[in-house]
Amino acid sequence: MNVVGMDFEPAGELKIGQVGIANLRIRTLDVARLVEEMRSRVQRAPNLFDRAAVVIDFGGLAHTPDAATARSLIDGLRAAGVLPVALAYGTSEIEQLSIQLGLPLLAKFRAQYERVDGAPQAAPAPAPTPARRELEPARPAAPTPAPAAPQSQPGLIQVAPVRSGQQIYADHRDLTVLTTVGAGAEVIADGSVHIYGALRGRALAGAQGNAQARIFCREFHAELVAVAGHYKVLEDIPRDLIGKPVQVWLDDDQLRIAALD
Repeated sequence: MNVVGMDFEPAGELKIGQVGIANLRIRTLDVARLVEEMRSRVQRAPNLFDRAAVVIDFGGLAHTPDAATARSLIDGLRAAGVLPVALAYGTSEIEQLSIQLGLPLLAKFRAQYERVDGAPQAAPAPAPTPARRELEPARPAAPTPAPAAPQSQPGLIQVAPVRSGQQIYADHRDLTVLTTVGAGAEVIADGSVHIYGALRGRALAGAQGNAQARIFCREFHAELVAVAGHYKVLEDIPRDLIGKPVQVWLDDDQLRIAALD
């Protein structure tokens, strides 16, 4: 067979990477209320939420909704301005529901599932990162087991400015940005986020559920900040903190933002 001139390059190049997708965890299956809440979020922060990709997470419910109710929710969320793209991994019933809806399952959020009495539980969440680090000095001098190896990685340091459209992700470690995070840019860390310049985009710490993570920045103009999934957008932040050095942390599941001395 003559192969001269044949094109062996793929028509499309597929890569798997870290993608910033919002997770909508359903706690009360009231479709009208959920749609109205989402419409309000989109209206308050259109640059963040308008046509944003959303994963629907039914793990907080005692019973998986039927396909008709789930479709009604999906249609309502689309009308509110966001784009449901998948269901969060959960039980076998949720897997069947995803097939009926024609949506994929994303396993990214399975570690954050809470136990629901009488319902199967997803894989248990790993212990928070700081707890593992605190225990490491007390271990014998034996080689560190393979699963703990990612926790020993040094923090990721970003030297260049993070520009609009860029996303930097520090897997199982802290992230330090030595310059600025521009509007439309996103920095994510499983640990804490330290920004030595202006934060104008989005910063997400504790991305895998570490509630002890914090965000520090020298000049605060953030579009959004989040710790372990709890977030605030610029419209929710007191005006007297804009442009100031601040820290962001969780206190009893409430996101706190305060000026640094």
